Amino acid sequence: METRNFRNIGRDISLLGFGLMRLPLKSKNVRDIDYATAEKMVGRALDMGVNYFDTAWVYHEGESENFAGYALSKYPRDKYCLATKMPIWILESSGDPERIFTEQLKKCRVEYFDFYLLHNIGGETYDISLKYDVYEFLRKKKDAGYITNLGFSVHDSPAHLEKVLESREWDFAQIQLNYIDWYALDAKSQYESIARRGIPVVVMEPVRGGVLANLGEKADSILKEADGEASQASWAIRYAASLPGVMTVLSGMSDPEQLEDNLKTMTDFRALSNDDRVVIEKAAAEYRASGAIPCTGCGYCMDCPVGVDIPRVFAIYNHYRTVRLSNETIAGIVFENTYTRVLSESQKAHNCVSCEKCVEHCPQGIEIPKFMKDIAAFAAA
Repeated sequence: METRNFRNIGRDISLLGFGLMRLPLKSKNVRDIDYATAEKMVGRALDMGVNYFDTAWVYHEGESENFAGYALSKYPRDKYCLATKMPIWILESSGDPERIFTEQLKKCRVEYFDFYLLHNIGGETYDISLKYDVYEFLRKKKDAGYITNLGFSVHDSPAHLEKVLESREWDFAQIQLNYIDWYALDAKSQYESIARRGIPVVVMEPVRGGVLANLGEKADSILKEADGEASQASWAIRYAASLPGVMTVLSGMSDPEQLEDNLKTMTDFRALSNDDRVVIEKAAAEYRASGAIPCTGCGYCMDCPVGVDIPRVFAIYNHYRTVRLSNETIAGIVFENTYTRVLSESQKAHNCVSCEKCVEHCPQGIEIPKFMKDIAAFAAA
């Protein structure tokens, strides 16, 4: 397994990080983690040298940390690094950080966290972190030995990121970075702001919630022509991992096949060449031409007050857009069948009442009600 070492971190970190956000499920309920399959995946990852595991209070609606504790506690503590996060947006009192942190230690079955983050400190969340002195609280936990490395994750503008970086001392930083968002969300500027300070970068959403593993037929043919053995996802993983200053690339793996593909990519890691970058840009151009909605399926927009399944509606529509590039007739049939069979009537786009509660929580800044209106009109046509 390819590893990276940073002086301030003090140990080798696997270039592939196991994100515990999209674990295999036994049903459509995101809390219903398939423990047997997921545990085998964790064991396989550890055997292959993966030592960075990333969870959070909100992942799998609170169950991810429980799984992390169950699966990882069976191994020696020095065999893995565990990262979790403070869910700042749910804080309502000055005592909440202590209560949550104590419960996280218990759920994860550890005495300390190797990496701990202020979770998504953008916009209003940043203000809440200041209101409750979250950074100061966590610094005390670090000084007391409960945190080894203190950092943050953020989905916001480069200007806001600069403010965060300047305001405090950080051991690492986690940002969304992939070859679509390099320009679309200016991940380039964000990466450069962090890297020039010598702060290790943790990459999230390298495959954009699975989108870059299913770019459509035309983009796929471009990648296959360049390397017939490489998966679409491997190109995206290599893009992020090739950047200097990147400590680990998180991948939320939902099945053993995804794990094996990522292990193959990072065990025999090849940094991108200039020719590879040209290939990726051609494939990205085909993806952009599809007009797909930039949803990563993170689920932060849920639960919808009226029951619309926002991530699934977007996923079905985006699939239509990519298939449409190759065959519009088939794409229309696929959309109609999937939209009808997968979603219940209450989960469909036409139920959206434009309350905009989802917009407040969307890391991508998507105008969700607008797209829901457009998709509802398309579905009714």
